[in-house]
Amino acid sequence: MRVSFSVLTSLFAGVLGLILASATPAVESVDFNFDTTEDLYQVCSPSPDSPEHMPATFACRAFIEASMQYHDAVSDRKQMKRLVCYPETATVGDGRRAFLAWAEANSGDKTLMGELPVVGLVRALAAEYPCM
Repeated sequence: MRVSFSVLTSLFAGVLGLILASATPAVESVDFNFDTTEDLYQVCSPSPDSPEHMPATFACRAFIEASMQYHDAVSDRKQMKRLVCYPETATVGDGRRAFLAWAEANSGDKTLMGELPVVGLVRALAAEYPCM
């Protein structure tokens, strides 16, 4: 799931360009809240034919990538145990699919879905890629 800084920067610039280029944005800023796990689930799961599909997909992928980069950076130190142990072959898309499956399975749990989105994401990825 590691992506170089330049790729992530390009992705962010592309999303920003899409948002700024549209005369009437199809997605309102309120649609991109990242206050709860439910918010992240909504951002990560628009239907492919909806106008917000592309910017939401980029926002979702950027959130997952940034969260895992931070996890990897802080857990490289010997004092902090890894929470997620994904294989080198795992992609951001794999992580997104794991999160969506976890969120769908837990959508009725208001406590889990009300947590910070990074907590829900790490719960989902830890379930998919547990550390032994």
